[in-house]
Amino acid sequence: MKALIIEDEAVAADRLESLVKEVDSTVEIMAKLGSVKEAVKYLSNHKTDLIFLDIQLSDGLSFSIFEQVMVNTPVIFTTAYDQYAIKAFKLNSIDYLLKPIRRDELAQSLEKYHQLQSAFRIDFDQLRESLQGKQPAYKKRFLIQYGEKIKKINTDDIAYFYAMQKSVFLKSFSNSDFPVDYTLDKLENLVDPENFFRINRKFLVNMDAITDMTAWSRSRIKLDLKPAPDDDNEAVVSIDRSAGFKQWLNK
Repeated sequence: MKALIIEDEAVAADRLESLVKEVDSTVEIMAKLGSVKEAVKYLSNHKTDLIFLDIQLSDGLSFSIFEQVMVNTPVIFTTAYDQYAIKAFKLNSIDYLLKPIRRDELAQSLEKYHQLQSAFRIDFDQLRESLQGKQPAYKKRFLIQYGEKIKKINTDDIAYFYAMQKSVFLKSFSNSDFPVDYTLDKLENLVDPENFFRINRKFLVNMDAITDMTAWSRSRIKLDLKPAPDDDNEAVVSIDRSAGFKQWLNK
């Protein structure tokens, strides 16, 4: 597989190349470019299987590359953008890698590339709108079917979503539980990130469901939720999400 790194910081580009080779030695890095101008020139004359793309380059935002040259190549974003922007990128690309890039996350991104490459296309118009502040449309309600019953639940009435065994459920503020036909990863993109935050692998919580917070060891945060989960020990913000959680609360 041939890949291209577009990154204006030489140290970051070299580190990413090293990580890529550690994760998959069959990946050949064709070039490391640092500007929109260099990228346009290169992509006008070369084809590549995958692009690792930083958002802010030395001469502008990188999505302008695709205004100047036709490219259908899958992209993995490598960015230091905040959580809201990341949500936009995630809707329009294979994946994003938040700097500093971790080896395990890079491996997951490459695996996702292999799974999706046959059907992948990027909607750069939607990406541009997201970057320029046009808010995506988030789900206002969920249609739930349980047995022969069908129920409509407004998103504002949902306290949190949680994973249990191999299924995902919602907990309403009225303390009812219903199964949903989405993974938590998918739900992160469907609900408004201003209101919901993924605190760990099992919980996606509504800010209005948080009644109290307690500092735990290793920078974790224990949440008291209302209604309370069946196992309240699971409502803990994980180490890798604590910083983003605090930023989310402090907007």
